[in-house]
Amino acid sequence: MNIGFDAKRAFHNGTGLGHYSRTLIRSLSDYHPEHQYYLFNPRHSSEFELKGNNLQEIVPTDFLSRLFSSAWRSSWVKKDLQRLKIGLYHGLSHEIPVGIERTGIKSVVTIHDLIHERYPEQYNAIDVKIYSKKFRYACEHADKVIAISEQTKRDIIEFYKTPENKITVCYQSCNPAFGEEVNEEERKRIREEYDLPEQFFLYVGSVIERKNLLNICKALFLLRNELDIPLLVIGEGGKYKQQVKDFVTQNGLGSKVIFLSEHEKARSSPSFRSAKVFPAIYQSAIAMIYPSFFEGFGIPVLEALWSRLPVITSSVSCLPEAGGSGAYYVNPASAEEIATGMKKIYRDKGLAATLKEKGWQHAQNFTQQKCADAVMNVYKSIW
Repeated sequence: MNIGFDAKRAFHNGTGLGHYSRTLIRSLSDYHPEHQYYLFNPRHSSEFELKGNNLQEIVPTDFLSRLFSSAWRSSWVKKDLQRLKIGLYHGLSHEIPVGIERTGIKSVVTIHDLIHERYPEQYNAIDVKIYSKKFRYACEHADKVIAISEQTKRDIIEFYKTPENKITVCYQSCNPAFGEEVNEEERKRIREEYDLPEQFFLYVGSVIERKNLLNICKALFLLRNELDIPLLVIGEGGKYKQQVKDFVTQNGLGSKVIFLSEHEKARSSPSFRSAKVFPAIYQSAIAMIYPSFFEGFGIPVLEALWSRLPVITSSVSCLPEAGGSGAYYVNPASAEEIATGMKKIYRDKGLAATLKEKGWQHAQNFTQQKCADAVMNVYKSIW
């Protein structure tokens, strides 16, 4: 079977949607090599590579398609799908080409979350309308819908009235490098290269309101006389990030919150931008702190579990699905609970060891092969 993917984010996105796309494509290529996989990319990029004997990148070739690459991706690509005899097309991030249902090509779409529907006030009003139109169209016209968590499945049914039997939950995996132990010499080299402290708590994710970095900083303030451990922040943001930085400055936490993504060494490092050094950073931390108010899945939680890194995360949304019995759960609205979790994990080595072991065991539910097999079963159900 010739299988096509909307690979825009696989080649151009360094955050969650990109990680999902690259991991799934590589996993399918490795564990189901009998198929040919065509990666439809509106604009060539060398930042992220996807290579294999059964992987082929397809970019627009004619002048108009190159000039209007967004139109090629959202509609005109159908001609290339037919030319290459694609039997199934998978929109990896919420979209499928308009009119694909009239080509005879089967289609699958992955819906990661419907946060713009649940929390529209956190988005530009025009963006909400655009997202809603695209996501709703995809759920209506795709042959199958993949939700990356039970939470997302419930949201698709609630907001778009998609029939439950059309939706399959397929959990995602992560880069297998997180599960490989990084030796102390290499961890030390990375710490020195990026000027990291010997001990630190870790936050990874976009610095936006629902991901709740501000309450982590409030927890640090509550612990200011008890723990002298800084927080390392990896992630970009806008207005909300400035709000967090204002709190940090006003409360004398400047030396305790390190915005690593702003450092010149990180900005100029291909290894940092591609997350190649992240496993070493994760394995050098005391704990991952991820008290998000709402997620589609929460891939940093899974990356931490694979890294045998204790996780403090929220008891709401899909995060108990991601963390299982291997995480310490808190009310994300409570800086006090977050602070208590940080203090307990730092001081109670037995608790930290238990979380590491249970987290590792839970992570085995999200191996690359299991996730690839689940998606392949969805494909086979509509061939």
